[in-house]
Amino acid sequence: MRNYSPPVNPFLSVLFEDESLLILEKPSGLLSVPGKNINHKDSLASRTQKQYPGSLTVHRLDMDTSGLVVMARNPEVHKEMSMLFQNREVEKTYFARVWGVPGSANGEVNFPLICDWPNRPRQKVDFAEGKRSLTRWEKVSSSENSSLIRLMPVTGRSHQLRVHMQAIGHPILGDPFYAHPDALKGASRLLLHASELKFSHPVSGEALHFTSELPGEFLIE
Repeated sequence: MRNYSPPVNPFLSVLFEDESLLILEKPSGLLSVPGKNINHKDSLASRTQKQYPGSLTVHRLDMDTSGLVVMARNPEVHKEMSMLFQNREVEKTYFARVWGVPGSANGEVNFPLICDWPNRPRQKVDFAEGKRSLTRWEKVSSSENSSLIRLMPVTGRSHQLRVHMQAIGHPILGDPFYAHPDALKGASRLLLHASELKFSHPVSGEALHFTSELPGEFLIE
């Protein structure tokens, strides 16, 4: 892992809290959970647990991805929320700025993925042994060399959105793992943002809908 210097302002951004759940906004550059290296202990989970003791990680975002994260405040809710994610009952929407301009307004990528073991944590498309992976996408806008894309993952494989976009010739700008040199230089960070979550509250059953504003670097006039 490259030099780890996560942002500290704000130290923790909490969008919603009740007795069961926390909805947090993770900045790009911050790990979701502590790494094994002593220098990688700072994370969204460790910061949250200082303010909300006993809170538990339900799902993760890649270090370079920004946006919405759910944490549970007790083991019972953690179990229920984990089941919602496992059963694909959480509707997730991401935005990405990708290299080039797709030829159609929308589509889907149905390429199976597997860990690229010699180059882990990288993932790769593998039609023989990969796990089913499905991403739906819509083109929001385009400039000369890039496009803003709305991504709706149906499955939740590691690096799924990043590999799928790269596989169809439109890598996400700033992606240190999957972007070609020009796309890597196109942004100072990975331009992938978890912008929307919809699910039913695991205790009350209330329909919940959370959104996170798209960072300014995703927008090109």
